[in-house]
Amino acid sequence: MNPSNAQIKIRMLQDSTRCLVCGLLGLIPVLGLVFAVAALVFAGKARTAEKRFWNAAKPYRLVGTGVVMFTVVLWIFIAFLVAMHMIQHPDSGGYGHFYGDD
Repeated sequence: MNPSNAQIKIRMLQDSTRCLVCGLLGLIPVLGLVFAVAALVFAGKARTAEKRFWNAAKPYRLVGTGVVMFTVVLWIFIAFLVAMHMIQHPDSGGYGHFYGDD
């Protein structure tokens, strides 16, 4: 049984709003990775339906995807900073020594 056009539109709107919510939850450290991936899945589903129908919740999908991309860049930057600290201070073992108490 194929879904009707109305059901497809409702699913598209739901997926767009879920993308936004999961994208915002993706900002949570470590645990947010699962939500970020889910946001991208929901965005993909909504975008597929957008090829046939107009999506009133398209801004939600775009903001959710944007938040996920920002989160990815943020965590890569933080990982880069941690790696640089560990390279510059190999004797610290990755612990402390931030305040110059060598």
